[in-house]
Amino acid sequence: MQFIRDIYAEARLAGRPVLSLEFFPTKTEEGERNLLEKTLPDLMSIKPAFCSVTYGAGGGTRDKTLGIVDRIQRHHNLPAMMHLTCVNSTREELGHVLDEAKGRGIQNILALRGDPPSGGDFVKTEGGFEFSRELVSFIRERSGFSIGTAGFPEGHIAQHAGKLVDWQYLADKIAAGADFVVTQLFFDNADYYEFYDHLVGKLGVTVPIVPGIMPILTAGQTRRFVSLCGAKLPAQFLRRLDELDGDDEAVAAYGIEYATEQCASLLEFGVPGLHFYTLNKARSTVQIVRNLGLLNA
Repeated sequence: MQFIRDIYAEARLAGRPVLSLEFFPTKTEEGERNLLEKTLPDLMSIKPAFCSVTYGAGGGTRDKTLGIVDRIQRHHNLPAMMHLTCVNSTREELGHVLDEAKGRGIQNILALRGDPPSGGDFVKTEGGFEFSRELVSFIRERSGFSIGTAGFPEGHIAQHAGKLVDWQYLADKIAAGADFVVTQLFFDNADYYEFYDHLVGKLGVTVPIVPGIMPILTAGQTRRFVSLCGAKLPAQFLRRLDELDGDDEAVAAYGIEYATEQCASLLEFGVPGLHFYTLNKARSTVQIVRNLGLLNA
């Protein structure tokens, strides 16, 4: 399997965007079968370069995440990136997870601080890490991995000192060894452009900064996600969401339309790729990529 840093380097030389996907571990075996035997095969039609699998609050889905990443790589020959967090883990435990990942041929890790399972404030585990940059350094010291990290165009919801401080911490993570950045979802491209310009122009960042895109499916789900991550909803977007609330089919169609326009502008800006938060669904992402004319690119 390729290192993701190499995937981005090759795509840059070829002048094409990298398409990637994110999944979350399912709660049931039936859900996992549906993800791996239906959703992912449907999404393979857009020729994704890689996918990622989340870790769950508190690292509670570690074994499921390892298993899904392993199966995706073996059964679909698609590079898969495992999320790894600092929550509820000591250095020794994280080392064991990395050893198991390497033993399964998993060589791409998204290093995150992570969210506590209770949804409260983050508390450092005794013998563990307080900051994700420490996790990035820890993984880099072990070698054999390409490391991604998260970026927040609007600033991290828990960073009360403001987004400029948060962006400096991101630059520190990159300096510690992160190969690329995948952003939190956002709905106003102006936030990404400001974020990018500050990182590149002011902080000297040179790694790929990849926008994370979430095609909305329902109004309630969208409001729940943005309340958790702190993303704002543009006024026009919110008005339309309110108008369509209760009609999930219409909301999903609007989500495809909005994300298509958002992605087209980002591609024109020159982003290195698009990372889709699929919510374990195929339809919206496939349609957006088709709308963008990228299926034969």
